[in-house]
Amino acid sequence: MPPFNWGILSFCLGGMRQALLALTGSLALSGCTQAGVYTPWREPELPQASGIEALFNQRLKRNYTSPLTGEQRQGDDLEAAVIEAIRAAKREILVAVQELTLPAIADALIERHRSGVQVRVVLEHQYRQPWRLQHPAGLPPHAQKRLKRLKRLGHRDAVHLLDVAGVPVIDDTADGSSGSGLMHHKFVVIDQQQVVMGSANFTSSGIHGDGGAAHTRGNVNHLLLINSRELAELFHSEFALLWGDGPGGQPDSRFGLKKASPGARTVTLEQQQLRVLFSPHRKTDARSGLQLIKQELQQARKTIDLALFVFSAQELADVLTAKEQEGVQIRLLVDPGFAYRSYSELLDMLGKQLPDHRCVIETGNKPWRSPITTAGVPQLPRGDKLHHKFAVIDNRTVITGSFNWSPSAAHRNDETLLVIESPQLAAHFSREMDRLWDHAQLGITPKLKNKLRQAQRRCGSGVLRG
Repeated sequence: MPPFNWGILSFCLGGMRQALLALTGSLALSGCTQAGVYTPWREPELPQASGIEALFNQRLKRNYTSPLTGEQRQGDDLEAAVIEAIRAAKREILVAVQELTLPAIADALIERHRSGVQVRVVLEHQYRQPWRLQHPAGLPPHAQKRLKRLKRLGHRDAVHLLDVAGVPVIDDTADGSSGSGLMHHKFVVIDQQQVVMGSANFTSSGIHGDGGAAHTRGNVNHLLLINSRELAELFHSEFALLWGDGPGGQPDSRFGLKKASPGARTVTLEQQQLRVLFSPHRKTDARSGLQLIKQELQQARKTIDLALFVFSAQELADVLTAKEQEGVQIRLLVDPGFAYRSYSELLDMLGKQLPDHRCVIETGNKPWRSPITTAGVPQLPRGDKLHHKFAVIDNRTVITGSFNWSPSAAHRNDETLLVIESPQLAAHFSREMDRLWDHAQLGITPKLKNKLRQAQRRCGSGVLRG
Protein backbone atom coordinates (compact mmCIF):
# COMPACT_ATOMS: atom_id res chain seq x y z
CA MET A 1 0.00 0.00 0.00
CA PRO A 2 1.39 3.50 -0.80
CA PRO A 3 2.38 5.65 2.22
CA PHE A 4 -0.49 7.48 3.83
CA ASN A 5 -0.67 11.16 2.89
CA TRP A 6 -0.52 13.13 6.13
CA GLY A 7 -1.10 16.33 4.12
CA ILE A 8 -4.53 15.06 2.98
CA LEU A 9 -5.34 13.83 6.47
CA SER A 10 -4.50 17.24 7.85
CA PHE A 11 -6.72 18.81 5.20
CA CYS A 12 -9.58 16.57 6.24
CA LEU A 13 -9.10 17.75 9.81
CA GLY A 14 -9.12 21.37 8.74
CA GLY A 15 -5.41 22.00 9.22
CA MET A 16 -4.37 22.88 5.65
CA ARG A 17 -4.14 26.50 4.70
CA GLN A 18 -5.31 28.59 1.79
CA ALA A 19 -2.83 27.02 -0.64
CA LEU A 20 -4.63 23.69 -0.42
CA LEU A 21 -7.95 25.32 -1.17
CA ALA A 22 -6.80 25.28 -4.80
CA LEU A 23 -7.43 21.53 -4.86
CA THR A 24 -10.72 20.55 -6.49
CA GLY A 25 -13.64 19.48 -4.35
CA SER A 26 -13.59 15.99 -5.81
CA LEU A 27 -9.88 15.62 -5.11
CA ALA A 28 -10.39 16.71 -1.52
CA LEU A 29 -13.23 14.28 -1.04
CA SER A 30 -11.31 11.38 -2.55
CA GLY A 31 -8.39 12.11 -0.22
CA CYS A 32 -10.67 12.17 2.82
CA THR A 33 -12.71 9.06 2.07
CA GLN A 34 -10.18 6.67 0.55
CA ALA A 35 -7.82 5.79 3.38
CA GLY A 36 -4.28 5.14 2.27
CA VAL A 37 -4.69 6.75 -1.16
CA TYR A 38 -1.84 9.17 -1.83
CA THR A 39 -2.74 12.30 -3.80
CA PRO A 40 0.25 14.54 -4.58
CA TRP A 41 -0.10 18.08 -3.35
CA ARG A 42 -0.34 20.67 -6.11
CA GLU A 43 1.55 23.92 -5.73
CA PRO A 44 -0.64 26.93 -6.56
CA GLU A 45 0.59 29.94 -8.50
CA LEU A 46 0.71 33.09 -6.37
CA PRO A 47 1.34 36.77 -7.11
CA GLN A 48 4.29 38.37 -5.33
CA ALA A 49 3.69 40.96 -2.64
CA SER A 50 4.20 44.63 -3.54
CA GLY A 51 7.89 45.45 -3.45
CA ILE A 52 8.84 42.03 -2.06
CA GLU A 53 9.90 38.96 -4.03
CA ALA A 54 9.95 35.67 -2.10
CA LEU A 55 12.18 32.83 -3.34
CA PHE A 56 12.41 29.24 -2.06
CA ASN A 57 15.19 26.89 -3.14
CA GLN A 58 13.02 23.76 -3.05
CA ARG A 59 9.71 25.01 -4.40
CA LEU A 60 8.03 22.80 -6.97
CA LYS A 61 6.99 24.85 -10.00
CA ARG A 62 10.33 26.51 -10.71
CA ASN A 63 13.42 24.91 -12.25
CA TYR A 64 17.04 25.83 -12.74
CA THR A 65 20.25 24.08 -13.75
CA SER A 66 22.06 22.67 -10.73
CA PRO A 67 25.76 23.64 -10.62
CA LEU A 68 26.37 20.33 -8.85
CA THR A 69 24.98 18.01 -11.51
CA GLY A 70 24.38 20.20 -14.56
CA GLU A 71 20.82 18.90 -14.62
CA GLN A 72 17.48 20.62 -14.15
CA ARG A 73 16.21 20.61 -10.58
CA GLN A 74 13.16 22.07 -8.85
CA GLY A 75 13.43 25.29 -6.92
CA ASP A 76 14.26 28.99 -7.20
CA ASP A 77 17.94 29.66 -7.87
CA LEU A 78 18.83 31.74 -4.81
CA GLU A 79 22.45 32.17 -5.93
CA ALA A 80 21.38 33.62 -9.28
CA ALA A 81 19.06 36.07 -7.49
CA VAL A 82 21.92 37.31 -5.28
CA ILE A 83 24.24 37.68 -8.28
CA GLU A 84 21.61 39.60 -10.26
CA ALA A 85 21.13 42.03 -7.37
CA ILE A 86 24.91 42.53 -7.06
CA ARG A 87 25.36 43.15 -10.78
CA ALA A 88 22.65 45.83 -10.72
CA ALA A 89 24.49 47.87 -8.07
CA LYS A 90 25.68 51.33 -9.13
CA ARG A 91 27.21 52.78 -5.96
CA GLU A 92 27.44 50.44 -2.96
CA ILE A 93 27.15 46.78 -1.96
CA LEU A 94 27.16 45.80 1.72
CA VAL A 95 27.32 42.07 2.50
CA ALA A 96 26.91 40.64 6.00
CA VAL A 97 26.70 36.86 5.83
CA GLN A 98 27.88 34.11 8.13
CA GLU A 99 29.58 32.12 5.38
CA LEU A 100 30.47 32.76 1.72
CA THR A 101 31.92 29.92 -0.39
CA LEU A 102 30.18 30.38 -3.76
CA PRO A 103 32.83 31.70 -6.19
CA ALA A 104 30.27 33.08 -8.65
CA ILE A 105 29.04 35.48 -5.95
CA ALA A 106 32.66 36.46 -5.23
CA ASP A 107 33.20 37.04 -8.97
CA ALA A 108 30.17 39.35 -9.11
CA LEU A 109 31.40 41.32 -6.10
CA ILE A 110 34.89 41.62 -7.60
CA GLU A 111 33.53 42.85 -10.93
CA ARG A 112 31.52 45.58 -9.19
CA HIS A 113 34.53 46.48 -7.00
CA ARG A 114 36.71 46.91 -10.09
CA SER A 115 33.99 49.05 -11.69
CA GLY A 116 34.23 51.55 -8.85
CA VAL A 117 31.29 50.35 -6.75
CA GLN A 118 32.06 50.41 -3.03
CA VAL A 119 31.95 46.77 -1.87
CA ARG A 120 32.28 45.76 1.79
CA VAL A 121 31.94 42.27 3.26
CA VAL A 122 31.47 41.08 6.85
CA LEU A 123 31.82 37.37 7.71
CA GLU A 124 31.69 35.18 10.80
CA HIS A 125 35.30 34.77 11.99
CA GLN A 126 35.16 30.97 11.79
CA TYR A 127 34.70 31.31 8.02
CA ARG A 128 37.01 34.26 7.34
CA GLN A 129 40.15 32.26 6.51
CA PRO A 130 40.33 31.03 2.90
CA TRP A 131 39.66 27.31 2.96
CA ARG A 132 42.48 26.61 0.50
CA LEU A 133 44.92 27.68 3.25
CA GLN A 134 43.46 25.30 5.85
CA HIS A 135 44.83 21.88 6.80
CA PRO A 136 42.54 19.19 8.25
CA ALA A 137 44.97 18.42 11.08
CA GLY A 138 44.36 21.81 12.66
CA LEU A 139 40.58 21.77 12.43
CA PRO A 140 37.83 20.44 14.72
CA PRO A 141 35.73 17.56 13.28
CA HIS A 142 32.88 19.72 11.92
CA ALA A 143 35.36 22.02 10.15
CA GLN A 144 37.17 19.00 8.69
CA LYS A 145 33.88 17.80 7.18
CA ARG A 146 33.25 21.26 5.74
CA LEU A 147 36.71 21.33 4.18
CA LYS A 148 36.14 17.93 2.57
CA ARG A 149 32.82 19.10 1.11
CA LEU A 150 34.41 22.19 -0.38
CA LYS A 151 37.27 20.23 -1.93
CA ARG A 152 34.82 17.73 -3.44
CA LEU A 153 33.01 20.60 -5.16
CA GLY A 154 36.20 21.63 -6.91
CA HIS A 155 35.22 25.27 -6.39
CA ARG A 156 37.60 28.16 -6.43
CA ASP A 157 37.95 29.66 -2.97
CA ALA A 158 35.51 32.59 -2.75
CA VAL A 159 37.15 34.31 0.23
CA HIS A 160 40.61 33.94 -1.33
CA LEU A 161 39.29 35.50 -4.53
CA LEU A 162 38.00 38.51 -2.59
CA ASP A 163 41.31 38.92 -0.77
CA VAL A 164 43.40 38.74 -3.95
CA ALA A 165 41.12 41.28 -5.66
CA GLY A 166 41.42 43.70 -2.75
CA VAL A 167 37.76 43.62 -1.74
CA PRO A 168 37.71 44.76 1.92
CA VAL A 169 36.56 41.99 4.28
CA ILE A 170 36.31 41.92 8.08
CA ASP A 171 34.89 39.51 10.64
CA ASP A 172 33.57 39.72 14.17
CA THR A 173 37.05 39.91 15.70
CA ALA A 174 37.42 43.42 14.25
CA ASP A 175 36.18 44.84 17.55
CA GLY A 176 39.28 43.53 19.30
CA SER A 177 37.51 40.49 20.76
CA SER A 178 37.85 36.81 19.93
CA GLY A 179 34.48 36.98 18.16
CA SER A 180 30.83 37.43 19.09
CA GLY A 181 28.49 34.53 19.78
CA LEU A 182 27.95 34.22 16.02
CA MET A 183 27.94 36.79 13.25
CA HIS A 184 24.83 35.11 11.90
CA HIS A 185 23.39 37.79 9.60
CA LYS A 186 22.46 36.86 6.03
CA PHE A 187 21.79 40.13 4.21
CA VAL A 188 22.95 42.30 1.33
CA VAL A 189 22.16 46.00 0.90
CA ILE A 190 22.28 47.38 -2.64
CA ASP A 191 22.63 51.16 -3.21
CA GLN A 192 20.71 51.87 0.01
CA GLN A 193 17.57 50.90 -1.90
CA GLN A 194 17.25 47.12 -1.92
CA VAL A 195 17.68 44.50 0.81
CA VAL A 196 18.33 40.84 0.04
CA MET A 197 17.84 38.76 3.18
CA GLY A 198 16.52 35.48 4.51
CA SER A 199 17.70 32.18 5.97
CA ALA A 200 20.34 31.14 3.40
CA ASN A 201 24.09 31.31 3.77
CA PHE A 202 25.94 31.87 0.50
CA THR A 203 27.21 28.30 0.22
CA SER A 204 26.50 25.31 -1.98
CA SER A 205 25.15 23.36 1.02
CA GLY A 206 22.92 26.30 1.88
CA ILE A 207 21.45 26.65 -1.60
CA HIS A 208 22.19 23.85 -4.10
CA GLY A 209 23.42 20.75 -2.22
CA ASP A 210 26.54 19.11 -0.82
CA GLY A 211 29.67 18.42 -2.81
CA GLY A 212 29.94 14.76 -3.73
CA ALA A 213 26.29 14.12 -2.89
CA ALA A 214 24.21 14.76 -5.99
CA HIS A 215 21.02 13.55 -4.26
CA THR A 216 21.03 16.55 -1.91
CA ARG A 217 19.14 19.72 -2.84
CA GLY A 218 20.65 22.11 -0.31
CA ASN A 219 19.37 23.09 3.07
CA VAL A 220 15.74 24.21 2.83
CA ASN A 221 16.01 28.00 2.62
CA HIS A 222 14.41 31.17 1.36
CA LEU A 223 15.40 34.70 0.37
CA LEU A 224 13.43 37.92 0.19
CA LEU A 225 14.30 40.73 -2.22
CA ILE A 226 12.79 43.89 -0.73
CA ASN A 227 12.79 47.22 -2.54
CA SER A 228 12.47 49.81 0.22
CA ARG A 229 14.75 52.78 0.82
CA GLU A 230 13.52 53.10 4.42
CA LEU A 231 14.27 49.47 5.21
CA ALA A 232 17.62 49.62 3.41
CA GLU A 233 18.62 52.59 5.57
CA LEU A 234 18.03 50.53 8.74
CA PHE A 235 20.13 47.65 7.38
CA HIS A 236 22.77 50.18 6.31
CA SER A 237 22.93 51.52 9.88
CA GLU A 238 23.33 47.99 11.29
CA PHE A 239 26.14 47.32 8.83
CA ALA A 240 27.89 50.57 9.78
CA LEU A 241 28.05 49.42 13.41
CA LEU A 242 29.64 46.15 12.34
CA TRP A 243 32.06 47.79 9.93
CA GLY A 244 33.49 50.61 12.01
CA ASP A 245 36.42 51.99 10.02
CA GLY A 246 36.99 48.71 8.22
CA PRO A 247 40.01 46.41 7.99
CA GLY A 248 43.32 47.48 9.49
CA GLY A 249 41.94 50.43 11.41
CA GLN A 250 40.91 50.99 15.01
CA PRO A 251 38.98 48.24 16.84
CA ASP A 252 35.83 50.34 16.58
CA SER A 253 33.59 47.72 15.02
CA ARG A 254 30.63 46.70 17.15
CA PHE A 255 29.45 43.10 17.32
CA GLY A 256 27.31 41.24 19.82
CA LEU A 257 26.27 43.15 22.91
CA LYS A 258 28.80 45.89 22.15
CA LYS A 259 26.33 47.22 19.56
CA ALA A 260 23.73 48.20 22.17
CA SER A 261 21.03 47.26 19.67
CA PRO A 262 17.78 49.24 19.69
CA GLY A 263 14.37 47.61 19.65
CA ALA A 264 12.23 46.89 16.61
CA ARG A 265 11.75 49.72 14.13
CA THR A 266 8.87 50.02 11.69
CA VAL A 267 8.68 51.06 8.04
CA THR A 268 5.81 50.94 5.55
CA LEU A 269 6.08 49.52 2.04
CA GLU A 270 3.04 49.77 -0.24
CA GLN A 271 0.67 49.66 2.77
CA GLN A 272 2.57 46.69 4.22
CA GLN A 273 4.07 47.14 7.67
CA LEU A 274 7.61 45.84 8.21
CA ARG A 275 9.27 45.68 11.62
CA VAL A 276 12.99 44.93 11.77
CA LEU A 277 15.08 44.09 14.81
CA PHE A 278 18.80 43.38 15.05
CA SER A 279 20.04 41.29 17.95
CA PRO A 280 21.51 40.71 20.47
CA HIS A 281 19.99 42.21 23.62
CA ARG A 282 20.69 41.51 27.25
CA LYS A 283 18.38 39.06 28.98
CA THR A 284 16.90 41.88 31.03
CA ASP A 285 16.07 43.95 27.92
CA ALA A 286 12.36 43.81 27.06
CA ARG A 287 13.18 44.75 23.45
CA SER A 288 14.80 41.40 22.60
CA GLY A 289 13.94 39.28 19.59
CA LEU A 290 12.23 36.63 21.71
CA GLN A 291 9.99 39.30 23.18
CA LEU A 292 9.07 40.54 19.70
CA ILE A 293 8.21 37.01 18.55
CA LYS A 294 6.24 36.46 21.75
CA GLN A 295 4.19 39.60 21.10
CA GLU A 296 3.40 38.48 17.56
CA LEU A 297 2.39 34.97 18.61
CA GLN A 298 0.09 36.39 21.26
CA GLN A 299 -1.84 38.19 18.51
CA ALA A 300 -2.78 34.92 16.78
CA ARG A 301 -6.49 34.20 16.60
CA LYS A 302 -6.82 31.27 14.17
CA THR A 303 -3.58 29.71 12.90
CA ILE A 304 0.16 29.55 13.54
CA ASP A 305 2.52 27.75 11.14
CA LEU A 306 6.15 27.28 12.17
CA ALA A 307 9.11 25.95 10.13
CA LEU A 308 12.19 26.21 12.33
CA PHE A 309 15.79 25.04 12.23
CA VAL A 310 16.08 25.28 16.03
CA PHE A 311 13.32 25.75 18.61
CA SER A 312 14.73 25.94 22.12
CA ALA A 313 13.08 29.04 23.66
CA GLN A 314 10.85 27.86 26.50
CA GLU A 315 9.05 31.19 26.77
CA LEU A 316 7.82 30.86 23.18
CA ALA A 317 6.65 27.30 23.77
CA ASP A 318 4.70 28.63 26.77
CA VAL A 319 2.93 31.14 24.51
CA LEU A 320 2.04 28.34 22.09
CA THR A 321 0.58 26.36 24.99
CA ALA A 322 -1.77 29.22 25.77
CA LYS A 323 -2.70 29.76 22.12
CA GLU A 324 -3.45 26.06 21.60
CA GLN A 325 -5.75 26.14 24.61
CA GLU A 326 -7.54 29.10 23.03
CA GLY A 327 -8.26 26.97 19.95
CA VAL A 328 -5.57 28.35 17.66
CA GLN A 329 -4.50 25.69 15.13
CA ILE A 330 -0.74 25.14 15.30
CA ARG A 331 1.51 23.35 12.83
CA LEU A 332 5.18 22.96 13.73
CA LEU A 333 8.08 21.43 11.79
CA VAL A 334 11.61 21.37 13.23
CA ASP A 335 14.83 20.28 11.56
CA PRO A 336 15.34 16.55 12.22
CA GLY A 337 18.85 17.20 13.51
CA PHE A 338 17.57 19.41 16.35
CA ALA A 339 14.02 18.14 16.85
CA TYR A 340 14.83 15.44 19.41
CA ARG A 341 17.62 17.08 21.39
CA SER A 342 17.15 17.58 25.12
CA TYR A 343 16.51 21.32 24.75
CA SER A 344 14.00 21.05 21.87
CA GLU A 345 10.61 22.60 22.54
CA LEU A 346 9.09 20.20 20.02
CA LEU A 347 9.49 17.55 22.74
CA ASP A 348 7.46 19.68 25.15
CA MET A 349 4.67 20.01 22.60
CA LEU A 350 4.66 16.24 22.05
CA GLY A 351 4.38 15.72 25.81
CA LYS A 352 7.86 14.20 26.12
CA GLN A 353 11.24 15.06 27.59
CA LEU A 354 14.73 13.70 27.06
CA PRO A 355 17.75 13.99 29.37
CA ASP A 356 21.02 15.35 28.01
CA HIS A 357 24.28 13.40 27.84
CA ARG A 358 24.67 13.78 31.62
CA CYS A 359 21.20 12.31 32.22
CA VAL A 360 19.96 15.76 33.26
CA ILE A 361 16.52 17.10 32.41
CA GLU A 362 16.51 20.79 31.55
CA THR A 363 15.11 23.03 34.26
CA GLY A 364 11.83 24.64 33.25
CA ASN A 365 10.78 21.86 30.87
CA LYS A 366 7.01 21.80 30.55
CA PRO A 367 5.78 18.77 28.57
CA TRP A 368 2.25 19.45 27.37
CA ARG A 369 -0.42 17.55 29.26
CA SER A 370 -2.43 17.35 26.05
CA PRO A 371 0.26 16.66 23.44
CA ILE A 372 -0.16 18.21 20.03
CA THR A 373 -0.60 15.93 17.02
CA THR A 374 0.30 18.53 14.38
CA ALA A 375 4.02 18.81 15.09
CA GLY A 376 6.97 16.84 13.79
CA VAL A 377 9.81 16.78 11.29
CA PRO A 378 9.98 17.09 7.50
CA GLN A 379 11.35 14.32 5.32
CA LEU A 380 14.43 15.61 3.51
CA PRO A 381 17.25 14.15 1.40
CA ARG A 382 20.03 12.80 3.59
CA GLY A 383 22.43 15.62 4.40
CA ASP A 384 19.92 18.46 3.89
CA LYS A 385 18.54 20.53 6.76
CA LEU A 386 15.34 22.45 7.37
CA HIS A 387 17.09 25.81 7.70
CA HIS A 388 14.04 28.11 7.63
CA LYS A 389 13.30 30.30 10.63
CA PHE A 390 9.79 31.43 9.81
CA ALA A 391 6.29 31.65 11.20
CA VAL A 392 3.01 32.53 9.51
CA ILE A 393 0.29 33.88 11.78
CA ASP A 394 -3.37 34.04 10.72
CA ASN A 395 -2.37 33.93 7.03
CA ARG A 396 -1.20 37.55 7.16
CA THR A 397 1.87 37.98 9.37
CA VAL A 398 5.30 36.54 8.48
CA ILE A 399 8.18 36.30 10.93
CA THR A 400 11.50 35.55 9.23
CA GLY A 401 15.21 36.31 9.11
CA SER A 402 18.43 34.69 10.29
CA PHE A 403 17.03 34.50 13.83
CA ASN A 404 16.69 30.96 15.22
CA TRP A 405 14.12 30.63 18.00
CA SER A 406 16.73 30.27 20.73
CA PRO A 407 18.18 32.25 23.64
CA SER A 408 21.53 32.45 21.82
CA ALA A 409 19.94 34.24 18.86
CA ALA A 410 18.34 36.76 21.20
CA HIS A 411 21.17 37.37 23.64
CA ARG A 412 24.51 36.52 21.97
CA ASN A 413 24.45 36.53 18.17
CA ASP A 414 24.31 39.22 15.50
CA GLU A 415 20.97 38.40 13.86
CA THR A 416 18.20 39.83 11.72
CA LEU A 417 14.53 39.43 12.70
CA LEU A 418 11.86 40.74 10.35
CA VAL A 419 8.09 40.84 10.86
CA ILE A 420 5.99 41.64 7.79
CA GLU A 421 2.25 42.25 7.72
CA SER A 422 1.23 41.11 4.24
CA PRO A 423 -1.38 38.50 3.30
CA GLN A 424 0.22 38.26 -0.17
CA LEU A 425 3.64 37.42 1.27
CA ALA A 426 2.12 35.12 3.90
CA ALA A 427 0.56 33.05 1.10
CA HIS A 428 4.04 32.23 -0.23
CA PHE A 429 5.27 31.04 3.16
CA SER A 430 2.05 29.09 3.74
CA ARG A 431 2.61 27.36 0.41
CA GLU A 432 6.12 26.42 1.49
CA MET A 433 4.77 25.09 4.78
CA ASP A 434 2.19 23.01 2.91
CA ARG A 435 4.91 21.57 0.67
CA LEU A 436 6.98 20.48 3.67
CA TRP A 437 3.87 19.24 5.46
CA ASP A 438 2.89 16.94 2.61
CA HIS A 439 5.40 14.25 3.64
CA ALA A 440 6.13 15.27 7.23
CA GLN A 441 6.44 12.74 10.04
CA LEU A 442 4.16 13.91 12.82
CA GLY A 443 3.83 13.03 16.49
CA ILE A 444 5.88 10.31 18.18
CA THR A 445 7.98 8.95 15.32
CA PRO A 446 9.87 5.64 15.43
CA LYS A 447 13.12 7.60 15.83
CA LEU A 448 11.78 9.45 18.87
CA LYS A 449 10.40 6.24 20.37
CA ASN A 450 13.85 4.69 20.06
CA LYS A 451 15.54 7.70 21.67
CA LEU A 452 13.06 7.62 24.56
CA ARG A 453 13.73 3.91 25.13
CA GLN A 454 17.48 4.44 25.05
CA ALA A 455 17.24 7.35 27.48
CA GLN A 456 15.10 5.31 29.87
CA ARG A 457 17.62 2.47 29.87
CA ARG A 458 20.56 4.83 30.28
CA CYS A 459 19.21 7.41 32.72
CA GLY A 460 15.97 6.28 34.27
CA SER A 461 13.82 9.35 34.85
CA GLY A 462 16.68 11.86 34.71
CA VAL A 463 17.55 14.57 37.23
CA LEU A 464 16.29 18.14 37.17
CA ARG A 465 18.90 20.81 36.51
CA GLY A 466 19.98 22.87 39.52
